[in-house]
Amino acid sequence: MSDKSPTPSEAATSAWIHIMHARDRLLAAIETDFKAAKMPTLSWYDVLWELARAKGGRLRPYEIEERTLLAQYNLSRLFDRLEREGLVRRETFDEDARGRWVVITDAGLQLRERMWAVYARSIETHIGCKLAENEANTITALLARFL
Repeated sequence: MSDKSPTPSEAATSAWIHIMHARDRLLAAIETDFKAAKMPTLSWYDVLWELARAKGGRLRPYEIEERTLLAQYNLSRLFDRLEREGLVRRETFDEDARGRWVVITDAGLQLRERMWAVYARSIETHIGCKLAENEANTITALLARFL
């Protein structure tokens, strides 16, 4: 048995570093844009977006966790905040009284739409205007290999 671990090439290591730096900088820029617009954070948008596009505007908490980058322990607190703001409500799952749905409200739909106006502008400012259409498609195809 060999003690040698696989070693990434310099190119692969450089790609990793650039992906992570770009991710961090872009997320920070988008969060700054939300803050400047007096909007909640991107995590609120992510949850509201997933609920808005779900059948019946509702998902189980584990489904939201699977569809977002948010950890379950963060989601529980986030659901509490969203519910306090009247953006979601929790309903009992008919087949299992212990289970719950998270359901988007009309206020949640309206906030998501207002947030999208800021988010769309932010995506265009920080990404879209810096890439030609074919470059954006190439990046999408390359990153899709990891998903």
